[in-house]
Amino acid sequence: MDTQPGQPASHVLRRGTMAQPKGTVVLAYSGGLDTSCILVWLKEQGYDVVAYLANIGQKEDFEAARKKALALGAKKVYIEDVCREFVEEFIWPAVQANAVYEDRYLLGTALARPCIARGLVGVAQKEGARHVAHGATGKGNDQVRFELTCYALCPSIKVVAPWRLPEFYQRFPGRRELMDYAQKHGIPVPVTPQTPWSMDENLMHISYEAGILENPKNPAPPSLYTKTRDPATSPDTPDVLEIEFEKGVPVKVTNVGDGTVRRSALELFMYLNDIAGKHGVGRIDIVENRFVGMKSRAGTILYHAHLDIEAFTMDREVRKIKQGLSLKFSELVYNGFWHSPEGEFLRHCIARSQQAVAGTVRLSVFKGHVSILGRASPCSLYNEELVSMNVQGDYEPADATGFININSLRLKEYHRLQSKVTAKQAE
Repeated sequence: MDTQPGQPASHVLRRGTMAQPKGTVVLAYSGGLDTSCILVWLKEQGYDVVAYLANIGQKEDFEAARKKALALGAKKVYIEDVCREFVEEFIWPAVQANAVYEDRYLLGTALARPCIARGLVGVAQKEGARHVAHGATGKGNDQVRFELTCYALCPSIKVVAPWRLPEFYQRFPGRRELMDYAQKHGIPVPVTPQTPWSMDENLMHISYEAGILENPKNPAPPSLYTKTRDPATSPDTPDVLEIEFEKGVPVKVTNVGDGTVRRSALELFMYLNDIAGKHGVGRIDIVENRFVGMKSRAGTILYHAHLDIEAFTMDREVRKIKQGLSLKFSELVYNGFWHSPEGEFLRHCIARSQQAVAGTVRLSVFKGHVSILGRASPCSLYNEELVSMNVQGDYEPADATGFININSLRLKEYHRLQSKVTAKQAE
């Protein structure tokens, strides 16, 4: 973890009448419009502000963000690289679960929030701070995800959520007022009235909302897609990859074409991000708080690969149960219950289901699509002799007659009764 103390800028201290001291608050700081204004506002309310910035894979000039926070009056700035933990402790369980919310969303933001909040609480405990703060709006899910994690890990913590405080949201009813405030207080922000995108970026995805995107009829401007190429202009030659799994977790990726190999969790995931982005894989446009231009590149590849190797190695009835657990897992993550007892129980159950999910999946990444080409596993439940049309194997075809007869009894009886009811109604 990287930390550096600094003196609040003098022009900030001379601005108006400061409120009575309220102690130290650790702010989840991004350097964007909202948290930059919130930092100055918290100072006005009498807080000593410690800024916490998690490096979770976003494209960011962290040194510039540090200088900006200190210039705005932060007492200290913590910058913590949590990329490896994010992949190993949050993304990998989601891969094991085949986690997907409402059939399309791979939970990039929802998985990142408990990881960031855990770091936020850790800094608060280190600093002896009784308060933490965040810039999540009072309308969305992020406020829930942040705060449930904070309360689970530190029950005594107090959360300052400016977007739920009347004295804040009445003063700043829209982004225009925030930008006026920023201009008035000398807060540099990368947002202009012409392009007021709110962006969330991490290793797993990038998404945008606000502005014209709030109308679900409007298509996302092409300029928003900064992490993936347009599939129409992507390379005309696919990348063929082999992804090896152990206990449902990817442990090795090999590019069959050029021989590139990646083994460590973080390097493997970042490499898949690069390959997927190159071929335009992972783009979706969904109405989920009108998240638009959402891209989960490596997540999309791993979702398809894991789904395939799991079906190849897992008992059918176990998999039916596990599919139900996966839906519940996705719901809990989306709603902010990562650190709940039921969340811990589900992760344990899903991890247990993955003991035999091992093997290698070969796939093609090409023009926006991931196509499975083949798979192999020492734990495969596939019996070539049993399914072969040429080899009888340990199976008697005549046995199917009894199976069909037994299962047809219910159908025969149902339709017999339906025929009697229909005939009676016709009389």
